[in-house]
Amino acid sequence: MAGSNTNTKRIVILGKTGAGKSSLANTIFGENAFMINHTSNSGTRECQAQTKCVNGRNITLIDTPGFFDTDRPEEELKAEIVKCIIECAPGPHAFLIVLKVEKFTEHEKAVVKKIQKYFSEEALKYTTVLFTHGDQLAEGTTIKDFIQENKSLRDLVKKCGGRCHVIDNKYWNKSPKGEYRNNQFQVEELLKTIDKSVRANRGSCFTNEMLQGVQEEINQEEQRIRKSSSNMSEEEITQQAKVSAFKKILIKVTGVTTGALVGAFCGAALMVGAVCTVLNSTVIPKAVKAITSSVGALGGQAAAGTAAAGAATGAGTAGTTTGAAAEKLLGGVTVGVVAVGAVIGGYKGYHAAEGANTPGEAAHRAAEAVIDDAMLVFNKVRDAVYGLSKPQ
Repeated sequence: MAGSNTNTKRIVILGKTGAGKSSLANTIFGENAFMINHTSNSGTRECQAQTKCVNGRNITLIDTPGFFDTDRPEEELKAEIVKCIIECAPGPHAFLIVLKVEKFTEHEKAVVKKIQKYFSEEALKYTTVLFTHGDQLAEGTTIKDFIQENKSLRDLVKKCGGRCHVIDNKYWNKSPKGEYRNNQFQVEELLKTIDKSVRANRGSCFTNEMLQGVQEEINQEEQRIRKSSSNMSEEEITQQAKVSAFKKILIKVTGVTTGALVGAFCGAALMVGAVCTVLNSTVIPKAVKAITSSVGALGGQAAAGTAAAGAATGAGTAGTTTGAAAEKLLGGVTVGVVAVGAVIGGYKGYHAAEGANTPGEAAHRAAEAVIDDAMLVFNKVRDAVYGLSKPQ
């Protein structure tokens, strides 16, 4: 894992498999620093990070695997995502969305949507769209001309503040310097764009509570290592701290995810993604309280509806009215069970994972911690439904 420097700009390279992410990283560095796999599977199997000075700038490039379009085991992907987060912490200064100069299909749209889902639209303020395979551009055509031909591309680049560039990892390395179709020229233009973007964002990196929490974890590990190992260099301390933080965070993420999945599954399979965004000791109790209050309000509204309907209807429509009221109440109970089940599941999974030594052990602990509580919730729903179905 790459070292850290306060003056170093962290750049995350994202895109679908085969877009040329690793080759782009090598082109930016001007050397083969990143391993390239030319098979049909995801070229980058692991998150790679390297730091180098390029044209007077200290840059850390973080090359990501095909997170968004390659079938891989969940635990394997999870580990690589955690590595990426570790390398990014406390946040990247720029994202590069890598696309080929080709037809912008529904698949490309889906990839972009997934990227936005993971990093939010706020991240687009830090994003530049980078096209590869520039040799596919028609003679005399620029990349800005190319994107004008497709509304989806125009919209994407517009959301990214109009930032877009193009390179060709194969054919533009030996073309005359200074020309548009020259990689050295395009890399310098790209770095100038990133410099301008960083200034526009007041020198700050893209960050959020999760990334800041990861950085705090790394800082704590660095302090611990300094106390116990006085003969290590700062770079070695940072490297070891990142490895230690990676192991700890991977275990925690395993617990949270597994607990949320089991809790949500037993409560009707909702809010799994939402659980991961609110899992900390101060937010969870508030979230559960808020959801529980909402469930109470829904139940009260349904009960009031039942009473009003019962007073207004005769014996001939009593069965229909009871059924409608039951549906209202059941709807409220179901929403509440799903929400509370998912949030509590994630919360219990998180704490059950504490003390685990491996992700597998964390997952096992999380599942055991939440399953009994989930069954209790299920039984309460069953009893509520049974009570509503009994003749009055």
